[in-house]
This record gives sequence, C-alpha cells and structure tokens, in this order.
Amino acid sequence: MASTTRRPSSAADRRSALEKRILSVIGDCLRNGVTYTELSVEQIAKAAGVSRSTFYLYFRDKVDVLLRLSGSLKQESYAITAAWRPTGPDGGVDGLARTYELVLRHYRDHAALLAAINEVAAYDPLVREAWSADQDRFVDNLVTVLEEEQQAGRTPAGIDPRLAAKLIVQGGSQVIAQQVSGGDGGDDAVVAAELARAYWYGVYRRPAGDPAAAG
Repeated sequence: MASTTRRPSSAADRRSALEKRILSVIGDCLRNGVTYTELSVEQIAKAAGVSRSTFYLYFRDKVDVLLRLSGSLKQESYAITAAWRPTGPDGGVDGLARTYELVLRHYRDHAALLAAINEVAAYDPLVREAWSADQDRFVDNLVTVLEEEQQAGRTPAGIDPRLAAKLIVQGGSQVIAQQVSGGDGGDDAVVAAELARAYWYGVYRRPAGDPAAAG
C-alpha cells in the first residue's frame, strides 16, 4: 500500500490561521466588556498565545486590526444586502424587510465590534474614513438596482438614483446602528419592516401621482 504524507502547512496557511486567532481573541475581549481603547497589544498577543514581535509581523498596530475587522464586518453585510432585488425570489417589501432583519441580526451578533469601531472612529480619522468609504459599495449597488427598476418602468424616472441610494444607505445605517446599540433586539423585526416600507413606497414604488416622481 502506498504511503501517504500530509502536505506541510504553507507560510500563507500559518499566517491566515494566526490572523484569525488574533482577530478571534479581540472579539472575545470586546464581548467581555473591554473597550478597544483600553485593550493593549500586549493583552492581544498574550490572549492569542503569541509574542508582541509576532503580532507586529501581521499587524501594524491596533488600528490595523480594527480596520481588518471592520472590513470583514461590512463585507458580510454587503453580501446580505446585495443579494436582494426588488423582483427577485425574495423581493418586494416583505423581502426587503427580511433583508433588513438579517442585517440587524448580523450587526447584533457583532455588537461589541460595532461599538469598538464607533468608539475608535470618533477620534481616529483613518478608521472613520475607512468605515465611511465602505458605504460606497452599498451605494453603487443600489444605484444599479434603481436604474434597472427605472428602465423597467417600475421605479419613477424622476428619482435621482444616486441621491436616493445615498439616502437609503446612510439613513438605514444610522437606524441600524442606533437599534443595535440601544435595544435588546426584541423589536428588530418591527424596525426592519418600517425601514422596508419607508424605502419601498418612498423610492422603489413611489406612487406615480407624487410630484417628486415626475421627470
């Protein structure tokens, strides 16, 4: 019988595994009530079972860690929202409400990280700009959706797709952030439904008789 050998882990595999471990322990610390400002590189390295010098092989500093975490958080949120289309399998106002509820659940599952991002963004322009810049993907996706709906005659031609997309993304983000930080989630479904109705009837299916819908 031919012998089998296990392929040794590559440097990239080891790097990926260590990065995930470091990011995981930071999440644990945040969930245990430690603020990101209080959290030191030494604490992070010790919890991850690595030295400070090893930490700096993978991350420039604490801000670099937070930027990677926030990028991952937004990527998952984008995947949820980008999957929705007005006339898709889960379209319509009810589908939009379910999408908002999924986004709320996603951010609630990562509430400690969201709080840390908001905490550091208040005084670090790099984190603040990166968090805001990520919204451009959401806006661009909605511009495409609205333009498709206008071409099909389902969304009024008089609506400015980019302006409407910015209002939907920015307004929705503020409501979601406040909902996650200020409640226990008991009324998430109600809030999601209200968001969906506001944007569905206010933008996607604005009544043709509304003066703002005219071209």
